[in-house]
Amino acid sequence: MSEQSSGGRTEQTGGTAAKILYRPFGLVSSIIGGVVAGQVFKQVYKRVAPGHPDDAPSPLQSEYRMREILLASLLQGAIFSVVKAAIDRGGARVFQRWTGEWPGD
Repeated sequence: MSEQSSGGRTEQTGGTAAKILYRPFGLVSSIIGGVVAGQVFKQVYKRVAPGHPDDAPSPLQSEYRMREILLASLLQGAIFSVVKAAIDRGGARVFQRWTGEWPGD
């Protein structure tokens, strides 16, 4: 593992072996992240759109206006992105604690 300085912060880079070993770990954490993000989105959508049914509108549901569909999609994408980044970063830190190697570049 080597350290590189980039704009005032120190980054740790892992070797090729760490990247290969991390792949299954990263895949499992991505699946978990998708499930968690879906559940978080459902709970947030229930609160921001209390008059709507439990599920957000899909693009092919004609009873919703385009604005409602786009706002629900924007919210879902933002939540998914934040949850995925948090889980990926946390997974990389756990992997580093277990192996002593950082799995990223």
